[in-house]
Amino acid sequence: MSALEKFSEAVREGGFMTSPLIIGGRVSSLQNNGVNLEGMPDSLGLGDFVSIVSNGKKTRAEVVKLAKDAHFAIPCSPLSKVSRGAPALPLAVPDVRFNEQLLGRVVNAFGDPIDGLGPIAKHVGSENVSGSVSPMRRGRVEESLRTGVRVVDVFTPLCVGQRLGVFAGSGVGKSTLLAMFATSDAFDAIVISLVGERSREVREFVEDTLGPDGLGKSVVVVATSDESAVVRKRAPTMAMNIATDMARQGKKVLYLVDSLTRYAHALREVAISLGEPPISRGYPASVFNELPRLLEAAGPASAESGGSITAIATVLVDGDDHNDPVSDSLRGILDGHLVLDRAIANRGRFPSMDPLASISRLSNKVWTESERVLVTKLRAMIAMFEDSRDLRMMGGYQVGNDAELDNAVSLVPTLYEFFEQGTEDPASQDVFAELAQFLKKEPEPT
Repeated sequence: MSALEKFSEAVREGGFMTSPLIIGGRVSSLQNNGVNLEGMPDSLGLGDFVSIVSNGKKTRAEVVKLAKDAHFAIPCSPLSKVSRGAPALPLAVPDVRFNEQLLGRVVNAFGDPIDGLGPIAKHVGSENVSGSVSPMRRGRVEESLRTGVRVVDVFTPLCVGQRLGVFAGSGVGKSTLLAMFATSDAFDAIVISLVGERSREVREFVEDTLGPDGLGKSVVVVATSDESAVVRKRAPTMAMNIATDMARQGKKVLYLVDSLTRYAHALREVAISLGEPPISRGYPASVFNELPRLLEAAGPASAESGGSITAIATVLVDGDDHNDPVSDSLRGILDGHLVLDRAIANRGRFPSMDPLASISRLSNKVWTESERVLVTKLRAMIAMFEDSRDLRMMGGYQVGNDAELDNAVSLVPTLYEFFEQGTEDPASQDVFAELAQFLKKEPEPT
């Protein structure tokens, strides 16, 4: 008889406990949006997950605060399923990485499929959303990018690897504009994070706005508005992890987030739960630390890989106030912003981008000198046209008194007609040539 067999026989005869020992703790108390855990192992760290077993159901929770006597965790599902004294065990939740099976799929913030199309093999890895590429090893942002959206390609042209914000209130066409970007053939793959969306809007966006062609080369990461704050703040991070993996493989990736404001709201909920004091209209300081951490991961990958992440994120402006803390902070982080104007949307003009308020900080890398001069003149013409709107409405405008105003009144409505574009319209191929051709078009007889 071997030594192991002798030991096993001794254990059986002695009646010792032979079931495996699991090191964990228990729920000591509950708060409105979290639980205190005691007896947890010292190896537990911030951002780790635990599994709370209560009433025969398991609840996943993220550890957001470590203390000497008790740790604080926020569950990913309602607290009604958790009772005091419930056992809590460390739970391994690896970060999902890119694999080809993810393309065309809709997943939650943990990489689990929610589209009913079967399981997905997960490739896992360590956390990498931290701008880990040295600034001196990153590629330069210089290659021009054609989005196919005429008003964008003229007034705010983009570069591959740029970070752009779409600033708008609700209901002015943000999601439709994102879908138009997603149909661009300039990218190898698209990663979309829908944060805080209404549940009914997810399927509408995937099936109608994005469509089968757009979904085929996309990965959609969803965290709806009814999910926990820890789930909502995790969705954009996991999507960025997937996009980073693609870029390191040499792919040109488009990273879309709708919206960064709801991501900031989730960060705020977690921070306030931890007792952080608000410093700016209810937002704690940690929110403004996490926003650049996420966005700095976008851009060119290392010069050796040749990949890049072009990030376009929507920013909800509360009450159409473009100076709220999140919007103000993001303007300093991003490489440009498109402003969607409710007044333009109310006139039925889409995309409802205001060319006078929108800017791309990298536009001079795209325009030729003649194009830059032309766009400057177009902006001046549109500004004059809009400034004179009240005068013309009151009947105070007379043809011949101001040649520049006459020119603006004649041409700007034609420009507005050219820039109108929907998802069903073909993408622009050479926007300045198309604009010149459109302006030469003879007016239709009335």
